[in-house]
Parts: sequence; structure tokens; C-alpha cells
Amino acid sequence: MIPEKKELIYEGKAKKVFATDNPEEVIVSYKNDATAFDGQKKGTIRGKGSVNNQMSNFLMGLIEEQGIPTHFVEQLNETDSIVKKVEIVPLEVIVRNISAGSFAQHYGVEEGIVFDEPTFEYSYKNDDLHDPLLNTSHAIALKLATKEELNDIKNKTLKINQILKDFFKDKGVDLVDFKLEFGRLPDGTIILADEISPDTCRFWDSKTGTKLDKDRFRRDLGNVEEAYQEIMKRVFNN
Repeated sequence: MIPEKKELIYEGKAKKVFATDNPEEVIVSYKNDATAFDGQKKGTIRGKGSVNNQMSNFLMGLIEEQGIPTHFVEQLNETDSIVKKVEIVPLEVIVRNISAGSFAQHYGVEEGIVFDEPTFEYSYKNDDLHDPLLNTSHAIALKLATKEELNDIKNKTLKINQILKDFFKDKGVDLVDFKLEFGRLPDGTIILADEISPDTCRFWDSKTGTKLDKDRFRRDLGNVEEAYQEIMKRVFNN
């Protein structure tokens, strides 16, 4: 029996979350809406919800196979999935393998510098404050997470980075950087939540450097829908 969407619990820039009859599960519905620059730029990317849902579920499964728990339960259709209900840790966890975007801007370096080892950073998940960067001391002081949780999140994130880098390398894609979010189950277990998609990752073609992600929307590069379809095709083609 397919679970029914009950009341709308949350609506964000890219997803809606609905309650179900199971208090431990919710339905996530991915939207085609696109935003950038703290919502200053808005638009629609045709097929984005379908790409992000299916691709994220596939990658979550890949990560689960490597022993890292995620929120993914079951895909219902192209845009909707059942996931475990979690309390989101209000941190955005960012890993960078190659210089790009805000890193290049903030530190005055060119894009495309391959780092000897990945950089790791947190930002405070708070739209009103524009998601400011913070360190572990700040996160603990603000009671966003405990020291033990932060260690767990960092260890899981770096392992996820290696899993995804290796996977995409075989697909002819460089994983430039990405953002993750984690959640707490009722027993306090930290699991991977949110999504892994062209909205939350930078993907560059390994040979040409062509951008296959949301930067095409941010920077008005054109062929946005085609880029989303191309990265999805590479994920699912052996």
C-alpha cells in the first residue's frame, strides 16, 4: 500500500515534506523551482525534481552499502520518496576538492586548483543570517551539536567524499565540492539526510571542465536542463 501524503510539514526552496500515517517517516517531494544567491535569483529548471530525487536516492543507497546510515527508505515515483523523519542538525557541511565558487572568491584564487586534501567547513543553517561560516567551537557554544556529534559528522562526511569521488571519477566527472546535511533519529543516531544532487554538488566533466550542475543556472550559462539530464545519465549508465 502506497503511503498517502498528509499535512505539509515543511516547504523549502527545492522540496516539500509531508507527514504520513507512520510517525517515523515522511514523504519528500522534489520541486522544479530553482533559487540562487539567498533566493535573490529565482526560476524553474524543467525536470530538476525528478533528477534530484532519483539521483539522490541512488547515491544514498551507494553510501548505505559502505556502512553509513542515511534517511532514504523508498522511492515512490520520479519526484517523491519516503525518508526517515529526523531532527535536522542546523549545520551545512561543505567539502571542497577543487577551488570554485565562494572559496575562489573569498580567498582570491582561480577556480580549478586541485587540493592536496579536501577542505572541510561548516556553515550555520540559518537563512536570516545568510548561513554564516562557523567552527566547531561556535557550533558547540550555540548548542547546535555536541563535540561527539561533530566528530561523527566529520568522519562520515570525509568517508562520503571518498565514496562519491571514486564513483564519479569512473563516470568521467570531477566532484568539485558539495554540501551535506545530517539529522538525528529519536535515539540520537546521526544519519545522512537532505539530498545529493546537482543542486548541492559541483560536477565538472573530467576532460572538458563543462559544468554539470546548478552553476549553469547561477551564472546564466545556458543548457541548464541538459546539464541535469547529462549528470543523471552518467550516474545511471554503467
